[in-house]
Amino acid sequence: MSSVRVPGRRRGIRPSRVLIYGLLIAFSIVYLVPVYVLVVGSLKTLREVNTTSIWTLPTGFNLGAWADALQPPLQNSGGIASGLVNSLEMTIPAVVISSVWGSINGYILSKWRFRGSDTLFATLLFGMFIPYQAILIPLVNLLQQLHLYDSLVGLAITHVMYGLPITTLIFRNYYASIPTELVEAAKVDGAGIVAVYRRVILPLSVPGFVVVGIWQFTNIWNEFLFAVTLTSAPSSQPVTVALQNLAGSFAALYNVQMAGALISALPTLVVYILLSRYFIRGLLAGSLKG
Repeated sequence: MSSVRVPGRRRGIRPSRVLIYGLLIAFSIVYLVPVYVLVVGSLKTLREVNTTSIWTLPTGFNLGAWADALQPPLQNSGGIASGLVNSLEMTIPAVVISSVWGSINGYILSKWRFRGSDTLFATLLFGMFIPYQAILIPLVNLLQQLHLYDSLVGLAITHVMYGLPITTLIFRNYYASIPTELVEAAKVDGAGIVAVYRRVILPLSVPGFVVVGIWQFTNIWNEFLFAVTLTSAPSSQPVTVALQNLAGSFAALYNVQMAGALISALPTLVVYILLSRYFIRGLLAGSLKG
């Protein structure tokens, strides 16, 4: 009697699939090793850090290094607490302004074409390929003449200007996927350029704003060259510079530095965890398609 094959019967696991998952797990472990070292090291005392291996677990749950990273007990040393506040005060306005400005640019360049729009768009994108180092000296001179050097406002304006090319590119490509018939119908109803943007384009822009927001927040928060060049006083330095200053003492407080690195990375991690699913939706919606 021949055996009858039951539909949906579970098959054996293929060796190729086992190999693929094994490689993915191995790559994940290698990628997470620095995170493990940071977390374990930040929970150790300075004595444990100097006398034990980096792979050894701490003897207890010690948050002293985290407190010292935020505000060291020594009066002549600064922590990253003020840097966190400065980064938030600088990053959030820069992200909002560059996102809204890029959205308006992308809307006009994709739905209200005019003579020279392609040339203007190509010229704007050229700013993406200008290295930071090439414009540092004229940028410092300009901010000094505008009395914006060594200030969070000047640093935020710099990030807005340098972020406009990528935000315009993302929004232009995203709006190109929106049917032009919607814009034409709004024009027939008497809507102008502002009304079309406010009533038609803006309600459909949430995925694009999420993609741009995460991109800009991550880049601005983690940026170091502009931060260390355009600021000198601790009252105006963002968290990346404050984190670098933790290593400026004579003693190497590795546990404090590890705790500071984790604390400075938490905001971007939280933003991505909360908005990751919307970020994927934005990518799939065509916001990064050429």
